[in-house]
Amino acid sequence: MRTIAVLNQKGGVGKTTTVANTAAALANRGSKVVVIDLDPQAHLTIHLGLEPQTIKSGSYEVLIQTAKFEQEIMLVRPNLWLLPANINLVGAETELVSVVGRETILREAIQSSKDMLDYCIIDCPPSLGLLTLNALAAAQEVLIPLQPHFLALQGFGKLLQTVDLVSKRINPSLKVRGILLCMYDTRASLPNEVRADIERFLSNARGTNSAWAQAQLLPTYIRRNIKLAEAPSYGKTIFEYEPNCHGAEDYREVAKVIHQQGSEITSVPETPTIEIRSISQTSPAASESTPAQSTQAQQESGT
Repeated sequence: MRTIAVLNQKGGVGKTTTVANTAAALANRGSKVVVIDLDPQAHLTIHLGLEPQTIKSGSYEVLIQTAKFEQEIMLVRPNLWLLPANINLVGAETELVSVVGRETILREAIQSSKDMLDYCIIDCPPSLGLLTLNALAAAQEVLIPLQPHFLALQGFGKLLQTVDLVSKRINPSLKVRGILLCMYDTRASLPNEVRADIERFLSNARGTNSAWAQAQLLPTYIRRNIKLAEAPSYGKTIFEYEPNCHGAEDYREVAKVIHQQGSEITSVPETPTIEIRSISQTSPAASESTPAQSTQAQQESGT
């Protein structure tokens, strides 16, 4: 089972939309997919047609270890299962603060299902707390949805450093595999400039021992499409709401790219539990300037 954490500490960049529609596209291709909602706002749960208030058990109960993962996942579409969320997740970090091995609870919970499913895709909350740490400890791959403008790049370097820290201390198998540009406006020049900046940044990381050394900018992007914003209000994926729109076409391509990457990544090895009370967010080294810094330099020089 390939486990992918969809991560960005900035809200509104398309994480939940990417999880719901990529998972649905993979399921439509015949893969068995489970999605995990780790956001207390429960947007993924809502997107797939469930009311968080009616959820009696879900990701919160799995994290506090009062329920088993395989018993709590729900079949919401053919080949697509959901571990739902509700507002109870807000208290999970406080309740788990004194639990030994709290960073790896989710990883241990999904182990029993790894041979029954092809993909596990985790919708992370817009923060870098314990919920996100559990997702990164459980995942093998990180997919970062990103808006192609300057402000969206400001936290990109710190996000990569966070993944690198988790990779070194908790989960050696964790790697950033892809960056997906969302809300892409093909008529503007800035998205193309940002895209080129990211490609240069990733190219400079090749051959290093960083967690993003093998990361790639996905060879497709998600165009701005109002249908993608409308679909969650109906509890539908884009393929159910408007299967012929640009958004549906784009997410089919994303699923195709992810599927073609293959499943060469092996399962997460057993590693000693290391407790981390908070995630360090040190700035990237000067020699590893972020795309945001590069874009800013270009704007200051007039290029």
